[in-house]
Amino acid sequence: MKAIAQKKTKKPQASSQAGGRHIAAGEFKAKCLRIMDEINQTGRPMVVTKRGVPVVRLVPIRDDKKKPDFFGRLKGIVEIVGDLDDLIEPITPLEDYDVLK
Repeated sequence: MKAIAQKKTKKPQASSQAGGRHIAAGEFKAKCLRIMDEINQTGRPMVVTKRGVPVVRLVPIRDDKKKPDFFGRLKGIVEIVGDLDDLIEPITPLEDYDVLK
């Protein structure tokens, strides 16, 4: 019996130089869709070159309309020690406020 060779997909041969990853235009043309998916997933930009000269830079588009989640951002980083009610109580006693008199 003959063993069936599995087709392995290679990652684009992008070189890492100053200014980001670089890839030749011919290789980009052949692997365009896969490269765009990779850039979108990783968030890392890539420079396409023609004969070694940088031509274009590919960067992922970030959804600027989506606001970053404020609550829960420091979960696992910051620990609140003590009574949580102490965080929202005023520093001065309520009797000292003129509005309440």
